[in-house]
Amino acid sequence: MRLAQLVPGTTPSGDLAGGVLTRDLVVGAERWSKGRILTPADLVHFAGTDARRLGMFGGGEPHPVTVILTDPGELHEDDAALRLARAVAGPGAVAGRPHESRVDLIASHDGVLRVQVAALDRVNRIDGLAVFTITDGRVVSVGELVASVKTGPHVVSAVAIERAERTAGQAGERGRPIVSVLPLHPARIAALVKESLAPAARERFERSVRDKVEGLGSELVGVGYVADREADVETALRARVGGPGRVDLVLTAGAASTDPGDPFFVAVDRLGGNVRSHGVPAHPGSMLWLARVRRTTVLGLPTCGAYSKATAVDLLLPWLLAGLPPTRATVARLGHGGILTREQRHRFPRYARELDAPEG
Repeated sequence: MRLAQLVPGTTPSGDLAGGVLTRDLVVGAERWSKGRILTPADLVHFAGTDARRLGMFGGGEPHPVTVILTDPGELHEDDAALRLARAVAGPGAVAGRPHESRVDLIASHDGVLRVQVAALDRVNRIDGLAVFTITDGRVVSVGELVASVKTGPHVVSAVAIERAERTAGQAGERGRPIVSVLPLHPARIAALVKESLAPAARERFERSVRDKVEGLGSELVGVGYVADREADVETALRARVGGPGRVDLVLTAGAASTDPGDPFFVAVDRLGGNVRSHGVPAHPGSMLWLARVRRTTVLGLPTCGAYSKATAVDLLLPWLLAGLPPTRATVARLGHGGILTREQRHRFPRYARELDAPEG
């Protein structure tokens, strides 16, 4: 990198063509933004402008402005930012055009944002480079801003960009791009509810479940009510985990989540399944439970999740529909940011952002 100057009242050297402006400058009636690559025509225009019509953007007397002349192995800020954006962007995250050393990544479809935070940190440790995102695990819509990249200096070492590209490439080779949007997969979903749920609450429950399912692009194929007896629950669940009535996911309500002898848990065991998670690290919704029976996931709704509150269900359900496995490892990720107060509404799918939320 070499430095030169534009001096008001003097004719710039032709050697400054290709140089990078380091400050905003007013030339006649035009604003030249910092980061501008000076062309031969720019230099002619500067030389032909009366010194009284030259100045610093925002006011102030004109004074010499530094120009950066690049050497081999150096990149202009926009070129560097675009390479960085393409390196960190995975499926579902599309890089836009560079503007003043910044490139935005936009969701190309509805889905769940995944950010590989450790790899992101390694990139951001490289001086002069910055990658910033919205929250990992957030449900996003097509066209939504999910991340941006920016370079600090106007001229960036190619070595720095190559380091970032290697870091992003290593993450990608493990199947985990630094920024990606997992698409939501349409699923067949059924609900099984104990008849102990009061009749007055059933309408609210069905409306709540339908909003969740259809709001995530899936189909609610039925809501069944079953007596609070082991044989009845087992029969109803069996019909949803195999045969023509099989669904991808069953939502349940009415189970006593802390009672191992509850008919829902007994049915899961008798059908060869297992409970993957007893409760989750989030509030409200901490009594949610997760099981797997054959190829069907069973999600036990907490009492508050059956009605009008936004709960952990509204974070976990999109993750499951985006292909994250129904395991305790997936559930464990709820803990960071798991206090789901009103201030956390941005993390929920659109259908849940207007639901009630606790104060703490």
